[in-house]
Amino acid sequence: MPSTFVEAEIASQPDTWRLAAQLVPDIASWLPCRGERVAVIGCGTSWFIAMSYAVLRESAGHGLTDAFAGSEYPSSRDYDRVIAISRSGTTTEIINLLRDLESTPTTLITAVADSPAAALASETIAMPFADEQSVVQTRFATSVLTVLRVHLGGDVQSLITEVQAALEIPVDDLLTADQCTFVGRGFAVGLSFEAALKTREAAQFWSESYPAMDYRHGPISIAEPGRLVWSLGEPPAGLAEEVSATGARFVHHDLDPQAALVVAQRFAVGLAKSRGLDPDHPRSLTRSVVLA
Repeated sequence: MPSTFVEAEIASQPDTWRLAAQLVPDIASWLPCRGERVAVIGCGTSWFIAMSYAVLRESAGHGLTDAFAGSEYPSSRDYDRVIAISRSGTTTEIINLLRDLESTPTTLITAVADSPAAALASETIAMPFADEQSVVQTRFATSVLTVLRVHLGGDVQSLITEVQAALEIPVDDLLTADQCTFVGRGFAVGLSFEAALKTREAAQFWSESYPAMDYRHGPISIAEPGRLVWSLGEPPAGLAEEVSATGARFVHHDLDPQAALVVAQRFAVGLAKSRGLDPDHPRSLTRSVVLA
């Protein structure tokens, strides 16, 4: 049985993804239409989900889609719609940006329907079933990505089948590593950034992340015995062999990158517990960053 909030939240993702998909018919008009110029904003985990969605939307031919950290939105650009992702709806950068975007249609995706950000957005998609007690985000982020993928025509049942498999993959044999680098291609780049963030947050563990093709351009120099190079999604040809030649262990699971992220979430929590840490309450972190 799960002994922490975050373990229970990770395990609940088949259910929250199913609930997320069920929202789509009712909120489709609040999400971008084909051809709209769209910006997606978030902070931390939410920014990485925004990055993944931007790649998926453009790849599906739905139109220009940019992703920005909440503090880095380019005020000189014009968009038809801005999507803001914020679990709590209290993040200072998101609130300030929504306040400044009075003339642009905005959609907030949040777990808290009556949050300060919701009061400022044109439309709010509330997902209270995906809210979390742990400071570390897991199911909210992936449930948001599920909504966005289903809206683009993705098949939620295949995702749920894969996440159920991800919850059964052993991770104990990975927990003795002393460093991990996550890599990905396409929409998995953002998810690799999120996987690395999870291990830093939950376990105070040295983790990095890169586009998989760019990994050869310098970062591979730290690969050595005792370290992991973990690919979310199909790796580039030859990368596994190049990593193995360094003595590092190459990790890859034959899963959709979103489901593969769940394996990395479990790895992060396993690391935290093996190091005697509380993954629900990482040091120096709070549920939301609210600035004075």
